[in-house]
Amino acid sequence: MSRTEPGRRRWNHNIHYHQVILDAVPANARSVLDVGTGDGLLAADLSERLGDVSAIDSDAAVLDRARGEAERVEWMCGDVMSYPFGRTFDVVASVATLHHLPDLRAGLLRLADLTAPGGVVAVVGLAHSSRPTDYALHLVGILQHRWLSRRRGYWEHSAPIVWPPSHSYSEVRRCAREQLPGARFRRLAMFRYALIWQKPNAG
Repeated sequence: MSRTEPGRRRWNHNIHYHQVILDAVPANARSVLDVGTGDGLLAADLSERLGDVSAIDSDAAVLDRARGEAERVEWMCGDVMSYPFGRTFDVVASVATLHHLPDLRAGLLRLADLTAPGGVVAVVGLAHSSRPTDYALHLVGILQHRWLSRRRGYWEHSAPIVWPPSHSYSEVRRCAREQLPGARFRRLAMFRYALIWQKPNAG
């Protein structure tokens, strides 16, 4: 049973959108990297689907807590921008991490570089509002947050928080189109967006 399914004890905005990542995993995928794994819940969910799961985070204390979430995950402590992985992955996934990186463009390119040809980058991220539609979804998100929090309870993660995000939803969309041609971007309620990109096959 996935941690995203009803009945699980823990719930928050990030866990709520794990299913977006799981739905983006191709049927033929064998390996996945969870970037900015934090408490390790996404990596644990992914390990129920795939046998080769790696997860990286720069916070050693948080990563120590994550290790208890799943035994079949290779946990790595380091900066994704410089860590010597020595390999690529069929899926490179990230939830609420991209806004922690110092440069949005460089972050997207790094995720793309770590993705094997034909593989997928799957991101659920945070950004700040700058357009009327953003503010409307923000209000919807507040209402949804209140309703779901009352219904399920809100579990506060232990990973560091960066707020507000330095880039807007429009900036993320534009940067993704420039750096990851063909990327699919959509706004999500509860202050999130989804970005899915398939890397072209070699040749």
